[in-house]
Amino acid sequence: MPENDDIKFMKRCLDLAGRAEGMTHPNPLVGSVIVYCGKIIGEGYHLKAGAPHAEVIAISSVSDNKLLERSTLYVNLEPCSHFGKTPPCADLIISSGIKKVVIGTTDSSKNVSGAGIRKLKDSGIEVVTGVLEEESRFINRRFFTFIEERRPFIILKWAQSNDGFLDILRDKSSVNKPLWITGNPERSLVHRWRASEQAILVGANTIRADNPKLNVRDWGGEDPVRIIMSRSGQIESSSDIFRVNGTNIVFTNNTDTQIADAVIVKLCEDDCSFKQVIKYLYDIGIQSLLVEGGAEILSGFIKSGLWDEARIFYGKNDFGNGIKAPEIKGTVHLQTEFSQSSLRVIHNGSS
Repeated sequence: MPENDDIKFMKRCLDLAGRAEGMTHPNPLVGSVIVYCGKIIGEGYHLKAGAPHAEVIAISSVSDNKLLERSTLYVNLEPCSHFGKTPPCADLIISSGIKKVVIGTTDSSKNVSGAGIRKLKDSGIEVVTGVLEEESRFINRRFFTFIEERRPFIILKWAQSNDGFLDILRDKSSVNKPLWITGNPERSLVHRWRASEQAILVGANTIRADNPKLNVRDWGGEDPVRIIMSRSGQIESSSDIFRVNGTNIVFTNNTDTQIADAVIVKLCEDDCSFKQVIKYLYDIGIQSLLVEGGAEILSGFIKSGLWDEARIFYGKNDFGNGIKAPEIKGTVHLQTEFSQSSLRVIHNGSS
């Protein structure tokens, strides 16, 4: 078992890494600290692709380089050993004189995959691995899913009434506007989630019913790539989704679909449309996808087994009738209360 200090300092690495959530893709979230005589003397985290890595920032932040030879470097992910947009972190660690490195988890990407650890050990550095490994893999679940399963990490999100409905049955007077089940704090949280993921997906019925923008308004960060699934391809070009900055991709079975402000991707009839969407997103480098509905889309992802996490708001009021919320089974990871709803986060499988 790792020492208590190892756990304490690895937690600090994870705290630092999490500050850049949504900003580093395609790179992972990484934090690093330098510890001398039980005290942190340097720290840093990776902010965005092409910027210095966490280990580089941490080492550079140490005011007295002579202390490095008697210090320990902590990092939640195995240091890189290859030249990319930046030089290998393993080489810098070796040249700094640091004699011990504690790592949360190995990097399973083809460019690293244990090579960083081997390089450190071959140079005589003591290497400890597996400290808070589960937590270190979890913070980079998008990164690991993409490289190990060759698909984006998929998050399903919806809000349902107390009696299990996503929406009322709409008439002409209630289209083109949302029906809120949650309050303002929940809506701000959803915008934070959007800023953390590379893409967001809805069906055409959601566009027609709610006329959403699917962007980040209540939180800082980049707008995700917006994905619309539509068999008919019939989507009003005046919809708000086409009036905000960013990329729109429409997946459709209609070979005649043309929308000026969207990339049109034709779906093959003889293959699962959800699998086709996921393969396309993987091929263009999308590491994470937030699916916001509606009912048919959410149920399709659930039945296809193409989901990793579900975030469900349960409202306080009954609708009595309407569009039923999908059924989902998994392991409850988190539950929290808001004034107008409760949130439950469910993971696919036992993890």
